[in-house]
Amino acid sequence: MLEMGSHHQLSRIMRPDDANIVGNVHGGTILKMIEEAGGIISTRHCNSLPGDRCVAALARVERTDFLHPMFIGEVAHVSAEITYTSRHSVEVQVNVLSENILTGAKKVTNKATLWYVPFCLQNVGKIIEVPPIEYSNPEQEEEGKKRYAAQKLDRLETKERNGDAIMPVLNPDRQTKEAYTVAFSQSSLIHLVGPSDCTLHSYVHGGVTMKLMDEVAGIVAARHCKTNIVTASVDAINFHRKIKIGCVVSVSGRMTFTSNKSMEIEVIVDADPLVDAEKGKFRAVTAFFTYISLDKEGKPLAIPPLKLENEEEHKRFEEGKARYLQNKAKRLAEKERQQ
Repeated sequence: MLEMGSHHQLSRIMRPDDANIVGNVHGGTILKMIEEAGGIISTRHCNSLPGDRCVAALARVERTDFLHPMFIGEVAHVSAEITYTSRHSVEVQVNVLSENILTGAKKVTNKATLWYVPFCLQNVGKIIEVPPIEYSNPEQEEEGKKRYAAQKLDRLETKERNGDAIMPVLNPDRQTKEAYTVAFSQSSLIHLVGPSDCTLHSYVHGGVTMKLMDEVAGIVAARHCKTNIVTASVDAINFHRKIKIGCVVSVSGRMTFTSNKSMEIEVIVDADPLVDAEKGKFRAVTAFFTYISLDKEGKPLAIPPLKLENEEEHKRFEEGKARYLQNKAKRLAEKERQQ
């Protein structure tokens, strides 16, 4: 049995090709590094005992907050730690620290929790048993069990909602759409999965998918506000099925809710195999991204209210409002606990 607290750290300098169009480090780049650190530590752990060799695939990313922006020229330190294991899954907690190597200033920019499931290399349909870890006290194991049960329940609820579809917007005539409506800002990206997107075993890196999702969400937010926008947080990202090389992925986003200073965008990833076309299109990933709008000084701007045009949009707006209020209450409770 391995001791809790197995660590892994990645460090690299942020270069110009890591930037978004405003010049900060792209939120999708940070999500990609988080997933890379989590994938390394969980795959290493799952292969720590004799038996079938396996690779840990990303199953879920819990809510991730973007606490501070990261800038080009800074060094990102991404540290990952295994905090819970069930029979078939691994929980990894990741912290991201930015370092200005000219001044020595450091700040925590992101915190995330990821869940991985190990798949056998010889038979990807087979899930491998995870080696247990040793907890420093019974309370830690109990807390881990609660987190595991909560994410399992949420994944089941998300699967039930997965019948909902967003048709990819390939050539939208925005001239005919009213500004600030869902239809006006709705956007899509179509991407053919190539070797550079994949693990050594020809399945897409979770981080690659998350970066595409963040790009689409950013396009939706920018079209709605027409200002500088940044990722504030990502609600749980659920990976329902693995995407193989040669698939065409449609990444579609639509505005679901706006508050005075934030906007929620739903992003759905559907995959369509080109070679095994008889398998048909399938829902691969779903998530909700929250963005804020900033002025030239980096201060939050008011968000134009979303104009709702039908009953379905009203329903999604109310669901988004419930998530917004729930997250706000959690943040306040966390703040009080720290005081």
